[in-house]
Amino acid sequence: MGQKVHPHGFRIGIIYDWESNWFAGKDYTEKLHADLTLREFILAELPDAGISRIELDRNAALVTVTIHTGKPGIVIGRGGARVEELRHSLEAHCGGRVRVNIQEIRTPELDAYLVARSVADQLERRVAFRRAVKQAVQRTMQRGAQGVRVSIAGRLGGTEMSRRETETQGRVPRHTLRADIDYGLAEAHTSYGQIGVKVWIYKGDIVPDVVEEELPPLIEEEVAVEEPVAEVEEVAPAPPPEPTGPQHTAISVKQQEAVQREAGDGDGEA
Repeated sequence: MGQKVHPHGFRIGIIYDWESNWFAGKDYTEKLHADLTLREFILAELPDAGISRIELDRNAALVTVTIHTGKPGIVIGRGGARVEELRHSLEAHCGGRVRVNIQEIRTPELDAYLVARSVADQLERRVAFRRAVKQAVQRTMQRGAQGVRVSIAGRLGGTEMSRRETETQGRVPRHTLRADIDYGLAEAHTSYGQIGVKVWIYKGDIVPDVVEEELPPLIEEEVAVEEPVAEVEEVAPAPPPEPTGPQHTAISVKQQEAVQREAGDGDGEA
């Protein structure tokens, strides 16, 4: 069995942040389930708004809801009527004050969930699955992604045996923690069963800006102090001392023999 991990949860605390920001003590379970039901309620109220993710921030008496959507006009409505209606519904659902912020997704082709939802909608309209997947991959790469991977599984084409098809273009380093990889999952509800669509989009690396503090040197460098140099007069070298006592002169062997012959001749004459 493959041990799989969610790409977003794998990088939380490294390059990503949590989608729910609050502190809880013993009521942690209640707040967690409240967040889940709140997200389900918003997605049920706005099914056609192209909502990618919902961020929640809880304070003492205020819940801030940030909706990231590719179609902000549908969420806001004419003159902001629909967002006000949504805010009143959320206040009745939560039982407290709610602030709603709308964040537009300017490039939906680089959002993994919106790409997966687009492929799933095409499968529900009986579009050929290979054509839908290849077009989604090409549009994502044209928008500047460095890599994309789309995987669909189920009864593709209405066949009896379910299977999995995967289309990959570029590179998707799923084990690199600094890699900015967006992940989305959507399901297509067809007449012959459900088809799951998974999308990974690699947008590049996020390198955290770490400012290295200047540490003091382990060994303090000695600062050289220039001292004035005194001028020294040049003194001529002294001559070598004259030898004292008898001097010995080195002679060769022939000279020694000649000296001995002369000494022998002198003794004979005497």
